[in-house]
Formats: sequence, C-alpha cells, structure tokens
Amino acid sequence: MHGKGFGHLIRALPSLASMEQTGGLLRTFLKQWGGLNTLRIFLKTGQRTGHLKTINALLNFRLEKITPNFLVSLWEVFGEREAIISGTSRLSYSGLKTRVFKLGNALQSLGLKPKDSCAELLYNGNEFFEAFFACSLIGCPMPFLNWHMTRDELVHAINTTKPKALILSSEFIPKILAIKDLIPSVQHCIVAGGKASDGMLSYEDLISDASGSMPDTHFIVALNPYTGGTTGMPKNVNYFDSIGYAFSDLATPPEVPLGEYLRFLILQFSFMFYFGGTEICDEKTRNMRCLIPGPLYHAGTIAAWVPFILLGGTGVVMKIFDEKEFLRLIEAERINWVFVVPTMLEKILSLPEETKNSYDLSSMHTLICAAAPATPELKIATNAYFRSRGSRRNVFTEFYGSSETGAASVLLPADYEEKPGRYESVGKVRCAETGVFDKEANSWCKPGEEGSIMTRSLTTLNLKYVGSTEQAGKAFRIIDGTPWFDDGLKGRMDDDGFLYLTGRDKEMIITGGVNIFPNEIETAIKRHAKVLDVAVIRYPDHVLGEVPAAIVQLKDGQYVTTDEIIEFCRNERLMGFKIPRYVEIVTTLPRHIDGKMRKKEIEDKYWEGIERRG
Repeated sequence: MHGKGFGHLIRALPSLASMEQTGGLLRTFLKQWGGLNTLRIFLKTGQRTGHLKTINALLNFRLEKITPNFLVSLWEVFGEREAIISGTSRLSYSGLKTRVFKLGNALQSLGLKPKDSCAELLYNGNEFFEAFFACSLIGCPMPFLNWHMTRDELVHAINTTKPKALILSSEFIPKILAIKDLIPSVQHCIVAGGKASDGMLSYEDLISDASGSMPDTHFIVALNPYTGGTTGMPKNVNYFDSIGYAFSDLATPPEVPLGEYLRFLILQFSFMFYFGGTEICDEKTRNMRCLIPGPLYHAGTIAAWVPFILLGGTGVVMKIFDEKEFLRLIEAERINWVFVVPTMLEKILSLPEETKNSYDLSSMHTLICAAAPATPELKIATNAYFRSRGSRRNVFTEFYGSSETGAASVLLPADYEEKPGRYESVGKVRCAETGVFDKEANSWCKPGEEGSIMTRSLTTLNLKYVGSTEQAGKAFRIIDGTPWFDDGLKGRMDDDGFLYLTGRDKEMIITGGVNIFPNEIETAIKRHAKVLDVAVIRYPDHVLGEVPAAIVQLKDGQYVTTDEIIEFCRNERLMGFKIPRYVEIVTTLPRHIDGKMRKKEIEDKYWEGIERRG
C-alpha cells in the first residue's frame, strides 16, 4: 500500500480501532479461521516471504510479496478441507492451489503480462474461481462477461476491456465464433468443460501441461464486473484499484488519505460480520458453507463467495438456478450462507407444498437478498418457510448497493424483530456513508423527507468505467467539497438511519406534471395472491403524455382479469393518479437472472413510433 500519509494513518488508528465494524471483522476472521490456524497462516506467510528472517525484512514488507503468499498460505493450512463443490466435482484447498498455479503458469506462457486482461465467459463452476485466483496472482484483471448479453452487447463489453485471452464454457463456442472478427484484442480462446473448436485451446490440456510451481506473481485483485446494462450498454467497473489498493502494489492509489481509505475498506467488508461471521459454524467442518445459485459474473453474487475467498469457507456452486435443486443442496451440503435475488425466493415459495415441505433446512443461518426490491410480504414469507423447515432463527437479510457502490445498508433479523416496520426498509447504513439529498434545495434531507440517495464507499473512491467514453465522474455530485455518488435512486431515511427506497429517476412516470415512481404500485400489486411478478412502466397517453401501466405475470395455473387488478389497486389505497390506466397479463416478464427488470424492452412495444421522454 503506497498512498497518502502514513502520518494520517497513525492519527486515524484510534478511530479505526473503536469502530464496531473493526472489532466485528477481527472476531469474524478469528472465528472462521480458528486461533491455531490463524497463527499457522501468519507463520507460513512469514516463512514464504522471508519476512521472519530479520527485523529489517519484517519492517520493509512489500504487498506484492505479502498478499499472494498469504493467500497461498491460507490454502495450505486448510489443505484437504473442501473449497469448491461443483456438480460431481469436490475440490479441496490443496487441489485448488495446484490447479491455480498451473493455470497461472499456462496464461503466462501464452504471453499474458501484468495488467493484461483475461476475460471469462463461464457458467458457474470451479473454472471461474481457478481463473479468478490465477489472474489475481499474475496481475491480470478478469472482466466478468455476462452470458445473457446480446451479440452487440458482448462485442461492446469485450472491446471496452480489450482482453488478450478469453476463457469460455464450451457451450459458448458458437457465440464467440460468430463475433471473432469483431474482437481483435482476443489472441487466445480457452475452452472449459468440453472439446475446443479449431483455433481454440483446451482449458484442461493447458492445466495438464503446465508447471505446478507458484507462478511469477504480480498480485492484483482481479474483480472486474460489469454493470447490469438495464438502461444502456453494460459498463465495466474497476474494482482492481479500489478494493485492490489494499492488497496490490499494481493498484492506482485513491485520492484520499490512507486512514480514510482503510475506514471505507473496513466498512465495506464488515457485511461478513453483520451477516453472522462470528456465529456461523457448521457442526462437521466448523466453517461457513456457502451456496452460490446466482451467476458468478454478477457483482452482487460476490456476497455469496467472499466467505470462501477470505474465510476458509466451502463454496457450493449451482451451474444454473433451479428451485428444487436449491433446496436439495441446502439439506445435502448443510448450507448456512447464501445470496439470492427476490425472483429466486418467489419461485421457491411458489413450489407445491409437498415439494417445499420435503427438505430439512435447519442448517440455514444467513439468506442474503439484494439486486432488486423485495416486498415486506416476501421477506416475512421467506422467514416463515425456513422456520417451518427447521431454521432456528429468522434467516432473511438484505443489503442495498450497486455495482459502483458495493454494499451500503444492511438489514438484519434483529432490526425488523425490534420494529416490524423495518421490513419495508433495505436496512441501516452500516457499510458505507449514505445520505438523502434534496437537489432543488441543495441540502441534506431531514429524516422522513424524500430525496436522492448519495453514497461514498470503498468502490466509489477510485471509480472508473474501463474503456468507456462515459465518465464515472458524471455520476458524482460535489456536496460541501466532497464527491458523492448518485445512483439515480430516490428514498428516505428514518431517525435510526434505516433507508427506504421509493423509486428510480430513470423509471419515473410524469403524468400531467405529477411524478410517479413505479415501486409503490409494483409493491401493491405483488400483494395479490395470484400475482408472481409485475412491471409498472410509462404508457403513452395523448392528453397526459404518459400514464402508469401494469404488465402482470401470474403464478402458474392462476387466472385474473385486468379489472380485478385495477380494483385490487384501489383496495390497496393507492392514490387515484397512481392506479394503472392500462393492465396487461403476460406469460413472462424479461428479468435479468440477477433480478433486475428490463423495462425498456417492455416499454418499447407500446411506444413504437411515438416520441417519449428519456
């Protein structure tokens, strides 16, 4: 770490040490590693780096040596503990280390150098983590390509980051062959999980032929996700400088004092403590056992696998989400930590009673939900279901954040158990600095007042969109001389610091000069017993310009008329101008697998040939 002011750090230490998050994180690491293993990890790291040989060596440490050797020492200490379970494959930490070393050497033999990108287009599996660790060790960012992207989106995403190599699942060979002439930076295509096409390389052959010794390390945190792209082309977010600055000498320092950077680092990773890191302990393996049902390319899913990356947890990977397999794996693998999006929970709760009630879910401790709004009813129903299947506590937790901000607020069982009204919130601001700002008055909102949500977090300190003409700085607002990230969301905050989301600027419907946010209407309609999903969109009106319309997806086997939906909205006491003027029942709605609704796709159908705002 080579940033501003070690003097500032010294002055900041008492404040950092007194933070609830600091103590919670330290206890989390000690709990999950165990006291003896913690000592072994540090001793092994010192031996590997030579920092234990002399006092001078100890004082003149270098991150580029410490971080990779610390990671390898952790793998060696946990040895035969299961690291990744993927289908029929069960890979130990020892086996993971060997495969990561081999892949890192193979990539270097192909000519990849520090800061060259190596992108992935992979289904969930052990290959994703092997590539992530190998790229981190050799200093190569790894852009996370979304395999749901359209042809044009994929070409754009690849060309913005200019990867020299691309690791892809064999199922995606036709997709890449169709665009190979449009992605000139890609010199090597490496195929995992099947036979390589002509001109491509076999992932397993590369690993088989490579050296198993530790590669030449130039450590970087290879985290390199894209935004969801719901309102435009996906943008590549640079985490390898913001998060990576604490661990890599290759990272660009953020423009803040070192003590302030470390405060944001502690805040961001404190979600591991808040979500139960000091409590979770599998009765057999004594660690966290994390189920990963969502796509690994999604930034939010990182919350599912951080315990595996940092805490010696076991990651259980689902190639594709399936609600019955999800429940089976919780029982079979004694899962105690999982990240989901609301649509996954809705599908699980919609299963037949006989199916839902055939699984033992008593191991579950922390179910984290994010990426899209979850209604209070869904949160309550989730807790009731898991308790009915053996969970000894309310399991539902939540965080608010984005690809740019990371986690900001956290909702815990203790919060809504104390005050049930907090089910409507997305939690208390605990992992970042977040406030609600009145742009018209140019002042911070008082508790209860609605305004624009502004955030300062670890990942906004050095935010860049890699290879994009769109500058991340445009999303910042300078308030009292300090830059705050504006995520385009509206909300309010109560006296206790709990955040309530009310809408998104880009989804706002302006009906005859009155502003309407779809979130309130969607929440009301989702309370209907027969409704599975709903999107409230802008609908053209020749008098008012645009009015709210509800596009509704029903649960399987259900029937309801559009008039019933409108009457239900009236009974939910929505104000007259918020009641949808148009309702359509559809078979399915276009959601990303990460839970975000692609509203533009829906709106386009109704606005064809009509000029619209935005």
